Amino acid sequence: MAHTQRNKKNLLNRVRRLRGQVNAVEKALNEGQECSAVLQTLAACRGAINSLLAEIIEGHVAHHLVDAKGGLRRDGAKELMDVVRAYLK
Repeated sequence: MAHTQRNKKNLLNRVRRLRGQVNAVEKALNEGQECSAVLQTLAACRGAINSLLAEIIEGHVAHHLVDAKGGLRRDGAKELMDVVRAYLK
């Protein structure tokens, strides 16, 4: 996971923003805010998670599944499909 270490600061900033969004959901529920406000905050959380997942998957493909010539490693296709399936669950 060298790519996550290279981008560690950026990834951790995104996780911290995500944590703030999840805290906002909890606060909205505790305060009895309207469903629409809770749903909007949840949608923002989902978007942030999906974006973070996509960034890490992109780094994984670029740094772990591609060979020196820029082609997909022989076993890379199966690994890529496993990663995508896990992402789509």
